[in-house]
Amino acid sequence: MKKTGLVAGSLMLGGPLYRCIAGGSRQERAGRGLVLRFRPFVLQHRHEFTIASGSRTTTPVMLTELGYEGITGYGEASMPPYLGESHDTAGRFLERLDLSQFSNPFRTEEILDYVESIAPGNHAAKASVDIALHDLTGKLLGQPWYKIWGFDPGNAPDTSYTIGIDTPEVVREKTREASPYKILKVKLGLDTDRQMIEAIRSVTSVPLCVDVNQGWKDREEALEMIHWLKEQGVVFVEQPMPVEAIDDMAWLTERSPLPTIADEAVQGPADVGSVYGAYHGINIKLMKCGGMRAAHQMASAARVLGMRLMLGCMIETSCAISAASHLSPVTEWADLDGNLLITNDPFEGMKIIDGRITPPPGPGIGVTPA
Repeated sequence: MKKTGLVAGSLMLGGPLYRCIAGGSRQERAGRGLVLRFRPFVLQHRHEFTIASGSRTTTPVMLTELGYEGITGYGEASMPPYLGESHDTAGRFLERLDLSQFSNPFRTEEILDYVESIAPGNHAAKASVDIALHDLTGKLLGQPWYKIWGFDPGNAPDTSYTIGIDTPEVVREKTREASPYKILKVKLGLDTDRQMIEAIRSVTSVPLCVDVNQGWKDREEALEMIHWLKEQGVVFVEQPMPVEAIDDMAWLTERSPLPTIADEAVQGPADVGSVYGAYHGINIKLMKCGGMRAAHQMASAARVLGMRLMLGCMIETSCAISAASHLSPVTEWADLDGNLLITNDPFEGMKIIDGRITPPPGPGIGVTPA
């Protein structure tokens, strides 16, 4: 097997080398455990991205490498501001990890339990290690993760394409750009909600899903809006009300003619049971839950409870998007378009073919530096 050490073969990605911790290249050459490298990166958006809570044109990410005996796994932490993580917090967390103590990367439960134990929170930073570890072990096995999990990639759903909040003219322009996609995800939550939908409907008749990002405060008005959205060809409503309004959400879900999906209200596996009955389903995101292991656990728990499944993302590179795509065959809906919303993707990986998610054939998560 060709040896591509992390010093000679590190990703440059238009910037300085990854910071190496826990022993560096000497340790890797000696074959004494995992070697972690990481570096900050900033994603540039194709358009200003606006949701109910604000707007931005960039997203900070932390790119990671996990090396073992010349093989490199790639990972990523995407950190939109509302998550409360940053280059600074992710860097401090990753610096605390000593993965050199693990000489067998297949001890994934032990490794990820150790990562989880270092500090609470830091879910995106933890996801960056989790994804890199899954990529590494998949490469060592020579298999893609959908195959390791036993999923049929042919069952992967279409991905939605996100239309952020904007003026009717810009919304119509974005909708035309999204013509290759068979379902659109529309950001709502302001007093322009009907205007947004009407602008899109003036251009296309494809099915829509809407993400309110906790923007509706009154359950009666929310129910009225959902009835109107159903008439407009909307197929589900994501996080219509604030997380803390759990009783109002249960009331709304009981009466809603459309499925309600929990996003901000559900973070990791422990939260799935707590939203059962208040929502019809959950939106799983690797950056919220801490990576591929937790995402798989959430999907399993939701399926046992009979809840509907959506797979989502932040604005991310093809690294994290590809990692998520391996779980997509067991989800009903997917919103894996984060890499399509940026202009400087440092990876190549998951493809959208005729609107449908096509998980990379691997090995691992199936990404390569662009």
